[in-house]
Amino acid sequence: MTEMPVESNPSLWRRATAAYAKLLEFLLATCLGILVIPVTLQIISRYTPFIPSYIWTEEMARFLFIWTIMIGAMVGIRESQHFEVDVWPDLSRRSEALVRILARLGVLALAIVFVTAGTEFTRFAWNRTSELADLPLWLIHIAWPVAGVTWIVFAGEQILDEMRILVGAKR
Repeated sequence: MTEMPVESNPSLWRRATAAYAKLLEFLLATCLGILVIPVTLQIISRYTPFIPSYIWTEEMARFLFIWTIMIGAMVGIRESQHFEVDVWPDLSRRSEALVRILARLGVLALAIVFVTAGTEFTRFAWNRTSELADLPLWLIHIAWPVAGVTWIVFAGEQILDEMRILVGAKR
């Protein structure tokens, strides 16, 4: 896990990305909390005659689930909690920084795919609505480019931190 740099006076950019990360954490918890409601309604309506079977709950659960996954992935990149394999456990600090830069370049490549393909995906859904709840589909499709842009910001910030280590600057 990468440690965040300790700065005595964080820049406006650092404070903004930290605030954005806190917002994402709040949204993640909110999505997960709200997701419990339609799923619970679905389960109860299947096994009891007390609650009618709501068709919209399946669609709402799917939308919330997708956003929960995407926001979780954004937070995971920020916190460096994504999947990493330590192939070289005994590296110097600079060598480790170089390996992390290479790994984050892979994240950036995937982020660019998410932004470009996700933008087209969102454009495709722009004037469409969901069948059951009549929700605009772009609300769900836009999760891909938003995730990609967020990964670029967070991974870019981490690459800059690792570059400082690589060139020997103080943290």
